[in-house]
Amino acid sequence: MSLPDVVSRAQWLEARERLLAEEKELTRKRDALNADRRRLPMVRITENYVFEGPTGKTDLAGLFGDSRQLIVQHVMFGPDWEQPCPSCSVAISEMTPSLFKNLRSRDTNFVLVSRAPYAKIAEAATERNWDVPWYSSHGSDFNFDFEVSFDKSNPPLRYNYREQPWLLEADAINELPGLSCFLREGDDVFHTYSTFARGAEYIGNAYTLLDLTALGRQESWEEPKDRVQTDRAGDPSFTA
Repeated sequence: MSLPDVVSRAQWLEARERLLAEEKELTRKRDALNADRRRLPMVRITENYVFEGPTGKTDLAGLFGDSRQLIVQHVMFGPDWEQPCPSCSVAISEMTPSLFKNLRSRDTNFVLVSRAPYAKIAEAATERNWDVPWYSSHGSDFNFDFEVSFDKSNPPLRYNYREQPWLLEADAINELPGLSCFLREGDDVFHTYSTFARGAEYIGNAYTLLDLTALGRQESWEEPKDRVQTDRAGDPSFTA
């Protein structure tokens, strides 16, 4: 791999300022996109999905705990798999108790769901010393309905919002990654958002996960303003 060019400090600053302008533009576009995501319509969930976790069986509403929002990471771990997906495993290994705590402080619960039976999930978590809220949807249509598990006998097969003919190939994988977000309003549960493929690599911290939800970060500055946003000291360079 080639290394960057070596230049003078003045040349570096000139190049850095050009890049900074692009970074600020991307930040503004991301803020606007997050606002559009919060305005996305939602769909009431009517199916009675059943999950199994460390305390037994529960429904989708039960995965919320005491929170109003729920984020589900669809972890690739099929019923006939011996181990979870290596890439998913790397992401899980980087999760800390603080991530879950910080999300709950914003009225949002975060859980993992796989189609493997819970006994396999518990064994995999124990082997890796993972202390994460990981549930099984085995025997449920949850993964199929949210288009992260695939039954070759029931085409067409869709992933990332389009038909994927390659999923019908004999050696094609039958589990893929994704993130889905839900909102609870009274006794009703709504699906607000799902993202797949590279979009499912969004996990970085609690804020980037909250950006996927209907309620967002729940901070007063979230809606884009016509004026330049400022920090508490009035510095217009803080977010713009």
